[in-house]
Amino acid sequence: RLQFFGKLSIAEQLDEGYRIGIRRHNEEVTKNRHILSRIIDCVKFCGAFELALRGHNESESSDNPGIFRGLVDFVASLDGVLKEHLENASVFKGTSKTVQNELLDCMLSVMREHIIQEAQKSDFLSIQADETTDIATQCQLVLVLRYIDGKSNVQESRAINTVFEHREGLIRCFETIRDSGDFDPVTTREAGGFAMLLEDQDFNFFLQLFHNIMPHMDILYAKLQKKDIDSVHIKGSIQQFQQDIQKIRNSLHSLVNQSSEGASQPKRRRSLSPDVHERIAIEVCDTILQHTMERFCFTSHLVSATLLQADRFEQYTVAFPEDALSRTLKAYPVLNGSKLKTELSLIYCKEEFRTCCGAVDLLQLFKENNLEEVFSETVTLLKILITTPMTTAEAERCFSTLKRVKTFLRNSMTQERLNALAMLSMEKRMVTEIIDFNQKVIEKFASQKERRAKFIFK
Repeated sequence: RLQFFGKLSIAEQLDEGYRIGIRRHNEEVTKNRHILSRIIDCVKFCGAFELALRGHNESESSDNPGIFRGLVDFVASLDGVLKEHLENASVFKGTSKTVQNELLDCMLSVMREHIIQEAQKSDFLSIQADETTDIATQCQLVLVLRYIDGKSNVQESRAINTVFEHREGLIRCFETIRDSGDFDPVTTREAGGFAMLLEDQDFNFFLQLFHNIMPHMDILYAKLQKKDIDSVHIKGSIQQFQQDIQKIRNSLHSLVNQSSEGASQPKRRRSLSPDVHERIAIEVCDTILQHTMERFCFTSHLVSATLLQADRFEQYTVAFPEDALSRTLKAYPVLNGSKLKTELSLIYCKEEFRTCCGAVDLLQLFKENNLEEVFSETVTLLKILITTPMTTAEAERCFSTLKRVKTFLRNSMTQERLNALAMLSMEKRMVTEIIDFNQKVIEKFASQKERRAKFIFK
C-alpha cells in the first residue's frame, strides 16, 4: 500500500493544477472578450449612424426594446456564443444602460488618446473653437484639431437649376392641374399662380441670372468642404470664383437683351424695364463679389501661400517674390530666411515641381522622393500652411451631427453620453482605422472597476 508513497511531488501536482486553472481562466476571458466585442460592435453601429440606443422599455417582454437591444438580438442569432450568453448570463449580461454608458466612455477615451498621440507627433497644430446651442438650450463647444499625421494626410443641393431646366414641363403640369377640373379650388388656384409666375418676364430673367451664377457657387462650395483644403487651393478657388462672377457681370447686357426679346409678358401686369433688370443684376453680382472678398480676406501672414503656388513658379524664376518672402519670415520667425530663399529658387527652376496642385501635393512629392531634409525649410513652411485652417466647414459639420444626435426626443441625454455618441459619428473612419479598437476599449472597460466577470488574461 505504501509502495508509491513519496514518489509523487506535491509541488508538481500544485503546478499542474495552477496551469490548468490559468488555462481555464484564459479560456473564459477569451469567451467574455468575444461577447463584449460583439456588444461594442453594436454600440459602434448605433453611434456611427446616429441612432438612438435605448427604447421605451428594454425588458425581455417589451415590444419596443430599442435599436441597440434589437441589434444585439440580431447579432446573437448569427453568433451562438453570444446567444448562449444572453440566455444564461446571471452576473454580467452587458446590455444595461450602465454598461452602455461605460462602454461609450471607454470608446471616447480610446479615440481621444489616439488623436492626442497623432497630434503630439505632428510638428504643427491648429485649434478651431466654435459654439452653438442644442435642442435643450445648452451651449455646446466644438474643438477642431488640424494637423498632419504620419502618412502626410490632413486630419478635418440647389433647386434653381432644377426649375430652370424643367421650366416648360412645370408650366404644362401646372396648366393641366388648373384646367382639368379634377382638383380642389385651392390646388387649382395655386397651380394657376405658379404657371403665371413661370411665364413672368421678371421671374424668368432672374431665374436665368441665378442659373448662370449657382453652378460656380456649387463648385466653390464643394472645394471648400474638403478636409484637406489648404491656403494655396483656397486662394486659387476664390480667385477663379471671382473671375467667373465678373464674367457674368460683364455679359449682363447681352443677357438682358436676350431675355427681353424672347419673353411674352401678360398685359395685365407691368414688368420691369431692361435697364432696371441690368441694374439689379449688376447689384447682385457686386454684392456677391464684395461678400466673397470680405468673407475670405486673408490676414497678412497667409501671403506666404503665394510662395508655393505652382502656376506662379515660372514667373518667379524671372522676378523672385521678395516682398512675400519678407512678410512670411516676419510672420514665422522659426524659418531660416536665407536657406528658404535658396530652396525656393531651386523649386521655381525645376519643371517637375510646377505640376503640383496645392501645398499637399508638393509635400507628398517631397516625401515620396525623400527630399524632406534637402528642402527642410520649405517642408516646414508647407506644414504650417496645411495645418492652418482655411474655413469653418469642419466645425459646422460637427454642429450638424449634434443636431442629429441630440434631438427633441433625446434632449435629456447626459453630456458624457452626447460627447461619446457625437465622436463615434464624426470619427467613424478613425474608429475603423485604429488597430484593435475593440480590444483597447475592453482593456479600459475591465480596468474601470473590480468586476465579477473576467476580462483580464493571466
